[in-house]
Amino acid sequence: MPPSVKTPHLESMGVDLSRPLVIVDVDEVLGLFMQGFGDFLVGRGLEFRVDRFALFQNIYQPGATEHLDLDEGRKHYEDFFRYGAGDMPLAPGGPEALRALSEIASVVILTNAPGQARLARARWLGRHGMDYPLILNTGPKGPLAAGLVAQGRGPAAFVDDLLPNLNSVAEHAPHVARFQHVADPRLQPLAPAEPDRHTRIDDWDLLRQAIAQAIS
Repeated sequence: MPPSVKTPHLESMGVDLSRPLVIVDVDEVLGLFMQGFGDFLVGRGLEFRVDRFALFQNIYQPGATEHLDLDEGRKHYEDFFRYGAGDMPLAPGGPEALRALSEIASVVILTNAPGQARLARARWLGRHGMDYPLILNTGPKGPLAAGLVAQGRGPAAFVDDLLPNLNSVAEHAPHVARFQHVADPRLQPLAPAEPDRHTRIDDWDLLRQAIAQAIS
């Protein structure tokens, strides 16, 4: 599958290509997306039930037994990125771990988010001390991640919560160290994993150590 966005030149973004590269997702990796989205929906008179590893299928009218229409759920999702994503809670330990990793590697944020989310997402990252180069993507991340890694001259690591993105990177850039991290404790037992293919670590301090070892 071709990349969904043109691969940016990392050097023009201020990335030191002589260092190892660490590519990190945002939602459920650096931020508690489900918690933030759920709070946003409550403000709109809806319920967000975390009873499956899904998104739109978890949105309900209060007391309803059937989830909200998927198209309506998607509209709330897009509105969240416009109006509510700046209030998303932090994943515990994420900023501190990236700060430590940035001493030995170049850090790039690669997030799947609609275009209108760029400014709010950049502000959220900056406000929490994670003012690293930000790249927005749609669809599987493997092609774009491969294009980014190919620009560097050292080892690389990729962190995401979603198995399809990890599998995509495994396909397009198999030499990259892959780590799965699911920040929300409610989602951790629900998230599909393939530990034989991608290292699963849900604690940021332990993950930082594993990434540092992988790129050393």
